[in-house]
Formats: sequence, C-alpha cells, structure tokens
Amino acid sequence: MAKMSLEDLRKLRDTKKNDLRKRDAEGKEIQVIVGMGTCGIAAGAKVTLDAFISALDSEKLVDSVMVRQTGCMGLCHSEPTVEVIVPGMPRVIYGKVDAAVAREIITRHIIGRELLDNHILDRPAADIVG
Repeated sequence: MAKMSLEDLRKLRDTKKNDLRKRDAEGKEIQVIVGMGTCGIAAGAKVTLDAFISALDSEKLVDSVMVRQTGCMGLCHSEPTVEVIVPGMPRVIYGKVDAAVAREIITRHIIGRELLDNHILDRPAADIVG
C-alpha cells in the first residue's frame, strides 16, 4: 500500500467527519427512514438510500435531516418504502421510491412542506390531521 501524504490524511479525516455528521441524531427533528429489509434491498432500497444521502448533501441539509434504515415495513408490494417525519406534518410512508422520487421528496416534502400524493401509501385520515 502506498504511503499517504499529509494532505491525503486530512481529506480522509474530513470525509469521515462528514460521514459521522450524517449519522448524528442530535438536533435533527426531520427523519427519513428507508425500509432495508430483504424485500426492500431486492427492490432497490440501497440506491434509494444513496439518493437521499446525495440529495441532502447537495441541498446542504445534512445537519437538519437524519437518514436511517429500518427493516421491512410490511409493504413489500410497494418497495422501496420510505417513512418521512417532518414536525408539523403528518408522518407519511411513501412507496416505490426510486432515486428520482427520493430527490422529489427532499425538494417538495422536506423543503417545500408539500405531500407527494401520488406515492403515499399510509398517512393519518383527514379528520385526524385536521
């Protein structure tokens, strides 16, 4: 293995610090939970997870949105599934979330505070939301 320069080590350190920031839950009220059961992984959930992480990086939302993984949500027919929790909005589970829909969730739901009705699988009834 080739020796690393001091600059290479600094870049590696910064990359790892950034990766750790993404996993830190402190101060993050917005959550994106990607279903990573075997059914989700087979349907492309890894690509979906990577798309969320990439979009959060490009939108500079790493410090305010937590992306995490969970097992099967029981909605195997609609994998990949993603639950989105934003304060002041109903908890929503989206289905068939590919990379394009992941980016749309970031821009419309998380930034724009608008639900993506065409991908919603589960949310509270209108009389509960009020």
